[in-house]
Amino acid sequence: MIQNIGIIGAGQMGSGIAHVLAVGGYNVMLTDTSNAQMQKAMKVIEGNMSRQVGRGKLEEVEMADSLSRIKTVAGLPELANADLVIEAASEDEEVKRQILTDLGPILKPEGLIATNTSSISITRLAAVSGRPEKFMGMHFMNPVPMMELVELIRGIATDAPTFEAMREIVLKIGKVATNAEDFPAFIVNRILVPMINEAVYTLYEGVGTVEGIDSAMRLGANHRMGPLQLADFIGLDTCLAIMQVLYEGLADTKYRPCPLLVKYVEAGWLGRKTERGFYDYQGDKPVPTR
Repeated sequence: MIQNIGIIGAGQMGSGIAHVLAVGGYNVMLTDTSNAQMQKAMKVIEGNMSRQVGRGKLEEVEMADSLSRIKTVAGLPELANADLVIEAASEDEEVKRQILTDLGPILKPEGLIATNTSSISITRLAAVSGRPEKFMGMHFMNPVPMMELVELIRGIATDAPTFEAMREIVLKIGKVATNAEDFPAFIVNRILVPMINEAVYTLYEGVGTVEGIDSAMRLGANHRMGPLQLADFIGLDTCLAIMQVLYEGLADTKYRPCPLLVKYVEAGWLGRKTERGFYDYQGDKPVPTR
């Protein structure tokens, strides 16, 4: 029975996953290479839970109990006795492979491993974990506390008990599971990120302005957020990484990352997290940068 869950990576996704698992009754051990990032994550989690209390989604006592179930720990050895470890590091295959290579020998033999990758081959990552049958993809959507879906992706070696255990967790925390095959970017990002990339091409070619493109898709396609606004929210580096996985994995020119997206990432304009992307977020109101 899974009760103690380790999470590697205390960024936007890792903190969100820790939040929903703790509310769902699981004990969470959150680790990151940066102690400052772990402390920031705890403040973000507390703030997000407070907002849920304010909206009547969570009781004060539930918030206190949930926060008490999350602890920050220093390094992978602290996760040795976890029933499940979820890797939620940055969307960089080499980074993930190194983490999983180091984790495999530390984690107890019956421990399961999941990756929150949004695009990278589960089978390839499983191969370096040392336990491919106990490994699979568990892709949460951002922002995790608000989004209902979790994509479950089996690698070629993932066994049935591992899949059922992951599915049970998703249901217990009140999310909806959808099964995706192990192809680049799975379902959601296979459709979503090329749309964002096409919006960047539309800007690059001068078809529309930042505000024009976003307004057109909000009002003309009834999207909650415009694609460039959404790209800033996701992170332009993450969007680029997913497009590169699609382009390399499927060898189809329709997935070629837009040169303007590449330029923004090279400039360090990654969206909301750097306060500048397709919009500048340093003032009271976001201002288009083009």
